[in-house]
Amino acid sequence: MYGFERKVKLIKDDPSHTWILETTDMQEAREILTQGKSWPDRYTYVPALRIGNMVWLSGTTGTDEAGTITAPGDIVEQTRQIFRKFDALLKAAGGSCNDIVQTHDFFVTTENYAGTADVRREFFTTARPTSSGVKVAGLLRKDALIEISAMAVIGSAPAA
Repeated sequence: MYGFERKVKLIKDDPSHTWILETTDMQEAREILTQGKSWPDRYTYVPALRIGNMVWLSGTTGTDEAGTITAPGDIVEQTRQIFRKFDALLKAAGGSCNDIVQTHDFFVTTENYAGTADVRREFFTTARPTSSGVKVAGLLRKDALIEISAMAVIGSAPAA
């Protein structure tokens, strides 16, 4: 239903921060990004998907390798863990969090939510993404206070 027929390429970044983009036809394969870790076939999603220089990062919570929330009750540290995971996935694809162009935050509490802005500044050092935030009644993972999904364009971030 959603065919990707165009590829976006940054061809100029002018001083006003207006990017001039060029599009070309594309027929590129989907690449599943898992940082070399096995991904169970029973899951109906993947951690990240790359097509060309675009990467979509699935909704992610602040968990460790075992799937346990790293900082129960601490939305700021959970956010930091999410961006650590995003950064590792993007580094494996040749990018970084600075290549993220859009995020969607789903959070269950506004308590200390303002502190997540400081975390974003830690990871978005040369460019800021677009973003939306939605307060929800709950998340699937027990003790998760925030879940974030993102889209990145590898190579789009201005130099530091």
